[in-house]
Amino acid sequence: MTIQDLSNRVQSVLPLERGLYWGGEWHHPAGVATLQSFNPSTSELLGEVHVARPQDVDAAVGAARRAFPAWAATPPLDRSRCLREAAARIRANAVDLALLDAADCGNPVKAMVFDAEIAATQLEYFAGLVLEIKGETIPTANGSLNYTLREPLGVAARIFPFNHPFMFAAGKIAAPLAAGNTVVLKPPEQAPLSTVRLMELLRDLFPPGVLNCVTGGRETGASLASHPDVAAVGLIGSVPAGKAVMKAASATLKRTLLELGGKNAMVVFPDANFERAVDGAIKGMNFTWCGQSCGSTSRLFLHDSLHDRFVEALVARVKAAHVPGIATDMATTMGALINRTQYERSLGYVASAQREGAVLVSGGRHPADPRLERGLFIEPTIFTGVHQSMAVAREEIFGPVLSVLRWSNTQDMLLAVNSVEFGLTASIWTRDLITAHQTARAVQSGYVWVNDASAHFTGAPFGGYKQSGLGREESKDELFEFTQIKNVNVSMIP
Repeated sequence: MTIQDLSNRVQSVLPLERGLYWGGEWHHPAGVATLQSFNPSTSELLGEVHVARPQDVDAAVGAARRAFPAWAATPPLDRSRCLREAAARIRANAVDLALLDAADCGNPVKAMVFDAEIAATQLEYFAGLVLEIKGETIPTANGSLNYTLREPLGVAARIFPFNHPFMFAAGKIAAPLAAGNTVVLKPPEQAPLSTVRLMELLRDLFPPGVLNCVTGGRETGASLASHPDVAAVGLIGSVPAGKAVMKAASATLKRTLLELGGKNAMVVFPDANFERAVDGAIKGMNFTWCGQSCGSTSRLFLHDSLHDRFVEALVARVKAAHVPGIATDMATTMGALINRTQYERSLGYVASAQREGAVLVSGGRHPADPRLERGLFIEPTIFTGVHQSMAVAREEIFGPVLSVLRWSNTQDMLLAVNSVEFGLTASIWTRDLITAHQTARAVQSGYVWVNDASAHFTGAPFGGYKQSGLGREESKDELFEFTQIKNVNVSMIP
């Protein structure tokens, strides 16, 4: 298809609404400011959304607060049926939703279809857990009846980033709604359109005020995080964003659930399955998303005995598997970066790595394809000769830049792996069972793969150590993050 054909296809899936959504209705904002949304592959303007002012946030939170008592009292299986129906509607519209996200955030449409499936699966998973929101009885010395209740918190705010906007929008409403909370979403300012479309799809499903959405930038998010009637706020984002949310939430001591950045390590031992490990390094780096993933294993620790051979195979396979292309084309395997800021930031790290002495062995530039001239594309980039002291090995880039570090001493390698402020994921490659378990215990990360990378499993708690976040998601733990425990003691003395 031509670029014009792809553009016409995108136009057919754009949401009709551009307003703010609360109380079951669309609203015009208190101000006149708007956000423009661009296609990172072509620089084409996709449309505008309104910027919610503090007054708008207050109105959305008010609608959610008023809807909370009735939704909390709704029988759990009725809440479950709503979530299952939401999942069914998402599956029925999966291709269109994937195309919309591909145009808005730059990730390849073929891969984004799986984002819609993941979101639907999360809705079904938490729908199945509604009867697990229960307490327990506690034996007492005086014969009284002592028991606990798990109750919803109230209004939950969920703020999420641009790399998987629809997956986060749809998937992250599941746990709080299942637990009986009402929700206000704040989609990413860079890619808000699929969240607006989600509101259109689900408008008649939930009672008015149960599900709400405010679009906007940092000010909108700050208003939501600091609002006194918001009981919990969940953020997926950078470490600075997480700190800002915690600061805003501290005034009312609201519950915070933070999934933040990562500078994750993949460690390859000499006995690893070589072929699988090379493929694992590519998979773990998430070149499909241009490295724009907090879980990307962007530091590759290769044992000295296999370093050169591994790098040679890695470069060849990356060039064959990931060629940047227009994200809305089904043939594309690697998309565009979200915006000019992220594009320049990634190229800035390429330049700094070279200044510090790292060796560029692949990529590091805009592709030569004239069809991609107007897009924000960078070839898959690989550096060797990287030392842990370099910025490219210490700081989260959120771009398609992989740093290769050579190691020979296990203890020195582990010191380097754990030397960063992050601790989200890690990937370990070895055939030795003892080495695998010892290394998994030694790395300071909340989510560890052995002989795999980048895979998530429904029900497995995902979250980070250190400054990579607080709390756990994608599991029963996420459901309980949106509940509070009440203890009741009943005296049996007549």
